[in-house]
Amino acid sequence: MSPDSNKLSMVQIYLYVHIIWSTRNREKILSKPVRVVLYAHLKKHAEEKGIHVLTINGVEDHVHLLLQLHPAQNLSQVMRILRSESTEWLNGTQLLKEEFSWSEETIAYSVSPGALKQVSAYLERQEDYHLSKSFETEIEVFLKTDNKLENKS
Repeated sequence: MSPDSNKLSMVQIYLYVHIIWSTRNREKILSKPVRVVLYAHLKKHAEEKGIHVLTINGVEDHVHLLLQLHPAQNLSQVMRILRSESTEWLNGTQLLKEEFSWSEETIAYSVSPGALKQVSAYLERQEDYHLSKSFETEIEVFLKTDNKLENKS
């Protein structure tokens, strides 16, 4: 077997996804201390389930995740696992004064390997970004970008 044929047999699959979801009714209830422990718990739980979280961040009313999925993982199932676990955990810890739940709305975008650093940096700057922009404004920007991409096809 030649060295070139070995290269052909190697399979590399890169599946990266940027996921955004908000609190129920976009309530601003995730204080900084709650977010810090929530993100640590969510990342640990995800890794235990074989879900690789590259970056997680957000603000009081929503969270962003950058994930690397295994080819056998189903995005809907991964999101369901993360959302339900974080809801149960937050309600069990009683870090919040009221019962917690996420909104049903979720946004997920595929991310190319070449854009990982840029997307990760964007997620890490969420607090600064939202000093001047609302969650609604942020989503509008994503939707406008989507429309531009669709119109190019």
